[in-house]
Amino acid sequence: MHRWSKLFIPTLREAPADAEVASHRLLVRAGYIRQLGAGIYNYLFLGQRSLNKIIAIVRQEMDKIGQEFYLPGILPKEPWVESGRWTGMGENMFRLKDRKGADLCLGMTHEEIMTSIARNELRSYKQLPQIWYQIQTKFRDEPRPKSGLLRVRQFTMKDSYSFDIDAAGLDKSFDLHDGVYRTIFTRCGLKFVVVEADSGSMGGSQSQEFMVYTEAGEDFIASCPVCGYAANLEKAISRLEPVTELEPTADKPEEIYTPGMGAIADIAAFLKMSPANDIKCVAYMALFKDWQPVAAFLRGDHDLNETKLLRALGAREVRFMTGEELALYMRGPAGYLGPVGLNIVGASKWKFTHEELLKGESKDVNPMGEIIAIVDHGLEGRKNMVCGANKLDYHLRNVTPGRDFGWTLLADIRSVNEGEGCPKDHCGGKLVVGKAVEVGHIFKLGYKYSESMGVRVLDVNGKEVTPIMGSYGIGIERILTAAIEQSNDANGFWLPTSIAPFAVVVTITNAADAALRETGEMLAAELEAAGLDVLLDDRDERAGVKFKDADLIGIPYRINVGKKAGSGQVELVARAKAASTDVAMGEVVAHVKQRVEEEQLLASSS
Repeated sequence: MHRWSKLFIPTLREAPADAEVASHRLLVRAGYIRQLGAGIYNYLFLGQRSLNKIIAIVRQEMDKIGQEFYLPGILPKEPWVESGRWTGMGENMFRLKDRKGADLCLGMTHEEIMTSIARNELRSYKQLPQIWYQIQTKFRDEPRPKSGLLRVRQFTMKDSYSFDIDAAGLDKSFDLHDGVYRTIFTRCGLKFVVVEADSGSMGGSQSQEFMVYTEAGEDFIASCPVCGYAANLEKAISRLEPVTELEPTADKPEEIYTPGMGAIADIAAFLKMSPANDIKCVAYMALFKDWQPVAAFLRGDHDLNETKLLRALGAREVRFMTGEELALYMRGPAGYLGPVGLNIVGASKWKFTHEELLKGESKDVNPMGEIIAIVDHGLEGRKNMVCGANKLDYHLRNVTPGRDFGWTLLADIRSVNEGEGCPKDHCGGKLVVGKAVEVGHIFKLGYKYSESMGVRVLDVNGKEVTPIMGSYGIGIERILTAAIEQSNDANGFWLPTSIAPFAVVVTITNAADAALRETGEMLAAELEAAGLDVLLDDRDERAGVKFKDADLIGIPYRINVGKKAGSGQVELVARAKAASTDVAMGEVVAHVKQRVEEEQLLASSS
């Protein structure tokens, strides 16, 4: 039996000053974690109990579709060089050398390592499909650790990898993970949404994120309450309403004097027009094998999404142009940039140019200062717009895309806005944008790693082919933090019994009273015999202190053994509802067990 008086549960009345989100404040106050360094935490008794329960659920469900491995956390350089990610991961990867000078890293993900096992061991289609998973510590040199366990340098992840003979097989592996993930998050008590997402540095095609809405989240989700469409802002699209075009003042671009009006709001007010009639320009340098100039153009009322921009360009990263680079490539100052008159890489030349850029053979590709111009779909079909003239204090009006300037690429590079139309045909709903935290991510890697690392098997015809891969991750700590974010109040938080450190706490209101102490211990023993995780609060503390601590630490049920025990009654408190009920002593065990079973049944049927 777990007695509170013998345990280390260091609760705090005040949250640390640097705790910005509810889960961070409450995890520290409840004695689940203590910070060791920036983004590095010790998990104490209660925190580790909850995490172990989460891991157990993940393992139970993953064992239904896959096989558990355990791979090293310290990894050699070579597999990462083969995949091309030794340099691609940049400063996010912890790197070190051994005593002989060999390069090593701390594992932030394990695609390369799983792929190397497949390359060395798999020989035939008869061995496929394979789904391999592990629950392992990961390391990421996070530049801005914050929000407690949401953004850290060391964390626990369930990562799994599938190997299939063809795309149809990958579809099945993907769907298996989709089903298992929904079961895991439901069993953990999360209210989650599945959204279309970007694969990021992992590469690949189809991608889904499992998100929990919370103000603590750093991701934004666009969703339609009518049809259920949902996507990360890095992937979301929308249906735009028609814009009333400006009346032309001439049949070609016309220069207008706009002193001190470098902001879109200023020029819109000056010309008494909507920002939707302006062409916004954002000037970047994009890294392929080397840096190349890029000008992105979109509506003045839209925000550029850099993830979409990177995906459209196929670049590694982007940064804003310096003043010198603006003068060289844009021939104009910030605030007055526009597309007319630029030396733009033509669309027909782009395929060749892009291949050369990726190879790093771009010295002759950009000899005359040509710039890659990427135009958002929101500018398609527009006319008589306003843009910068690439000249201090001047703008152009009567600018029509396609007539007055061309482009290298036409792509979706903007973030959708709340209230825009749902993209689904025949829906008619309006998008809602909310903050969320990612708890899981599944995506189809395709041949990115198996091809680059030389994995080959014989197909049914005896022909050597490359297996196709998928990658699937779950953040263990993020499940805990998301559960706290969605279930807390001013007094603390409550967890579902499936992941709470204990299902019920038996609180002896006066530990000095021998009769109450005996009754509390008897109840705790009966609850434990009924298969419930029980914490007996036998501390020599005032009842109010015990109640506050119990409310704080996330235990879903509390049984108060107090004055009414003499008449055969105890008080049952359901933490989620902050409601109490007097229950007969002989019925309370069955009552709590029934509530727990109903909760678990509801989760399994959702």
